[in-house]
Amino acid sequence: MSGLTTDTFFEGRLKVQQTRAGYRFSIDAVLVAHHVTPRPGDTILDLGTGCGIIALILAYRHPDVTLYGVEVQAPLAELARVNAKANHLAGRITTLQKDLRDLTPEALGRRIDWVVSNPPFHKANSGRMNPHAQRAIARHEIMTTLQDVVATAGRMLSIGGRFATICAVERLTGMLVYMRQAQLEPKRMRMVHSVKGREAKLFLIEGVKGGRPGLTVGPTLYIYNDAGLYTDEVARMMK
Repeated sequence: MSGLTTDTFFEGRLKVQQTRAGYRFSIDAVLVAHHVTPRPGDTILDLGTGCGIIALILAYRHPDVTLYGVEVQAPLAELARVNAKANHLAGRITTLQKDLRDLTPEALGRRIDWVVSNPPFHKANSGRMNPHAQRAIARHEIMTTLQDVVATAGRMLSIGGRFATICAVERLTGMLVYMRQAQLEPKRMRMVHSVKGREAKLFLIEGVKGGRPGLTVGPTLYIYNDAGLYTDEVARMMK
């Protein structure tokens, strides 16, 4: 593939190719991947996998899990496959080029223990839309909506399965409503601030399919310190 860049994680042990001009993952993907805590033998489904970054991080950190990535954009789905193969993870990560709204449990033929997603944050007609189609689709509700993502997670998970995602604070109320509609009881949440002293822009949230009510709000997550560098917590996520 032409027009690609290669980035490294975990002190060079994980290499990720991305399109130079199209969709490129952000720190959001790293944050949500860090907050997924699977058990050995679990199967994880990544909705809107893009270049496969979340699946790659989870496969690297948890050598005993199996992963599926679903991506509607064919070039990105192929790039995710290339990245899995390049990191010797093709045997554990399967990427499907498919509209997540059409996904059914029967399509995968196995129990899904976790669903993870870095979904489109913004409504189709809100804010400034990126002129590059790949980037616009990743951030705005063009080909799928936040509600579609949550509904698919609820449909794919068995009772007791977990859903983890990250989203813009402006969508928090809607997220809670969508999760309840999908029988995904919100259980854990963290607010994410760029730096101390500024309002939260993002939140991380985890829900359990068929879980009992009871939401815990964890410590605030700060991305950057006063020097403009990653905080110790975020820096550890990169190692």
